[in-house]
Amino acid sequence: MENVLVASGLKKQFTLSRKQQQIEKTKQKTRVAVNGLSFAVKRGEIYGLLGPNGAGKTTTLRILSTLMQPDEGDATVCGFGVVNQPEQVRERIGFLTSELRPDEFFTPNYLFDFFSEMQKVPVQVRDQRKKELFERFGILDFCETKIGELSTGMKQKVSIAISLVHDPDVVIFDEPTNGLDVLTAKVVTDFLLELKARGKTILLSTHIFSLVEKICDRVGVIIDGKMVAEGEVKALTKEKNLEDVFFDIYQQVKGGEV
Repeated sequence: MENVLVASGLKKQFTLSRKQQQIEKTKQKTRVAVNGLSFAVKRGEIYGLLGPNGAGKTTTLRILSTLMQPDEGDATVCGFGVVNQPEQVRERIGFLTSELRPDEFFTPNYLFDFFSEMQKVPVQVRDQRKKELFERFGILDFCETKIGELSTGMKQKVSIAISLVHDPDVVIFDEPTNGLDVLTAKVVTDFLLELKARGKTILLSTHIFSLVEKICDRVGVIIDGKMVAEGEVKALTKEKNLEDVFFDIYQQVKGGEV
């Protein structure tokens, strides 16, 4: 299968304020969030990025979604570069992160129509896609309810529907089940498997081992902004569960530190 998403030598660092230096008890003025990261995701594959908080997962996804420029390196999505061809990349991806929340004043109906227009989705296609997604996620009864009045789970389902208005070839989700109850999380994971069955390419970051074991084909382990291990989930979990595999890798990288 062809590689649809390819990251090559991505590097990103941030300047630390004096307050951040005090909090982190460091004299360093910069922090490297992503450090020479390279990996590829194939068509019709679910690839998981696994790592502790602060490993660089979210920064990586923001770069791949063109929300942030790398300091070094580049990445391609469907053959288009995130650095020099961001508009073409955005046309082909659906991006979801808890850091970007829909405006609580608007309704699911309004937001779906608004983002469909941004993505130049024809009205008839928009209406059909909205009906399908709203029925799939149980949004129909709440389509004219303001986002601010919805439950956490419903807000997440609305965000997912909005991210897919243009039926993207590549889906990039940052912690898609974070904070969700068991039932809502199952709806989301089942839907990701359905997208895979339709040939979509899916990249997700998570700290939930069971989610990776359930739906991912391959996983990459990121620690301190570097890819320290990568492989097929079935192969990695042949003798141990993924949580134990991860902790073994973490201790090896950090010299026994937990």
